[in-house]
Amino acid sequence: MSALRRFDLNLLRVFTALMEERHVTRAAERLHLSQPALSHALRRLREALDDPLLVKTEAGMRPTPRAEALLPRVRQALALLETGLAPPAPFDPATSAHHFVIATTDYFEEVLYPAFLAGLRRRAPGITLEIALITDEVLRSGLAEGRVDLVVGPEAVSGLPAELVQRPWMGEELVCLAARDNAAVGEALSLEAFVACPQVALADISGLHAGRVDTWLASQGLSRRVISQNLNYMAAARIVAGSEALMVLPRRMAELFAGLLPVRLVTPPPGLPRLEMQLIHHGLYANEAPQAWLRRQLLDFAGESGAWE
Repeated sequence: MSALRRFDLNLLRVFTALMEERHVTRAAERLHLSQPALSHALRRLREALDDPLLVKTEAGMRPTPRAEALLPRVRQALALLETGLAPPAPFDPATSAHHFVIATTDYFEEVLYPAFLAGLRRRAPGITLEIALITDEVLRSGLAEGRVDLVVGPEAVSGLPAELVQRPWMGEELVCLAARDNAAVGEALSLEAFVACPQVALADISGLHAGRVDTWLASQGLSRRVISQNLNYMAAARIVAGSEALMVLPRRMAELFAGLLPVRLVTPPPGLPRLEMQLIHHGLYANEAPQAWLRRQLLDFAGESGAWE
């Protein structure tokens, strides 16, 4: 058995105080211990180190050669422990040059990210951000390995590793988008008209709302006729602008496209579920100051945006 396994590390502070004070009473006062408790600790030290450590002389208590040799090493060990156990330095956004990687959807990147980044840069002018796609690899290993700090925007994802933490973030109503000259679609759609229309949908690579819409229809014994699945909203909206198809998307993105393309908003059938977005992070980094700060900024942004109204 090693000496360390048998040694009570709490005695290191007692040893240092005794060597520096060379007086049991003064060492006890320094450590806020009673004199009997300090004397007991000294006996334990002597037994553990098999050395008297302090010896009474005419000039007072003097450390033995073994004690004198140990003192600088014990001081160094205590200093290393103090440094290692000290709380991490606080994250200062005003001076930080931290690089964040956010995996997200094109909805967040196109509609919400510009305003979010502008506010973030005012508070943290030295940070940089990188946008990545939400993929299975990100969810399975990117977050765990620290290559991605946060996943922003997908709806609740089932079957995630247990160490991933999901929390609600923002919600928004879904609307339909149709070409301005699509005479087959009026200002609002009944459920029957909705399922009869050809539709463009997003490929459900990130747990977004396309699956929610289809699940909602399936609960009523219905399904929609999807003529194209696309990877991003802009491509899908351009198809809608030049065809008789419609698509389902969050209202703010629909309003953005209505100003860019010959498309218009259409009221969806009653009961169409809302988009309910999540933040996902890894439990390993829950208390890391930069990541915690980024999550707080996103939560504050959601509140300021009135996202749950």
